[in-house]
Amino acid sequence: MSPFLESVQQLLLRDLGKLETEITAYANTESLWLVRGEISNSAGTLCLHLCGNIQHYFGAVLGGTGYTRDRRAEFSRRDVPVAELVAQITAARRAVEVTFPQLDEQRLDVDYPEQVFEHPVSTRFFFIHLVAHLGYHLGQINYHRRLTD
Repeated sequence: MSPFLESVQQLLLRDLGKLETEITAYANTESLWLVRGEISNSAGTLCLHLCGNIQHYFGAVLGGTGYTRDRRAEFSRRDVPVAELVAQITAARRAVEVTFPQLDEQRLDVDYPEQVFEHPVSTRFFFIHLVAHLGYHLGQINYHRRLTD
């Protein structure tokens, strides 16, 4: 595996570990689903979204895992038990662990196979975007936990 792929995999697995730490750190599980004021997405919602995102873009599209994403449910489900959220995080980890050994450096410089933005982007660019996306929402979850718990 190339150094870039190893780095992306390490960052994803690291931050998925942090996601689990954040989700299980809520003292009150009801707080996971709290929204108020301008906070429109709860930590539980963001967790479902991140796990769906990783399982789709890495697992299904590149790894052939067969995962079928329900993006609407990621944002509409509520009061999902912590154990199910942790299971989703574990599934996202597995998607990364299964997919990355299948990838090679040449794959990175061709267009990502699914058009997500208004124009095609390289797989390398999209991987950087996905790592940043995970970090962004992970920070929101940390802040949400500290505000609501």
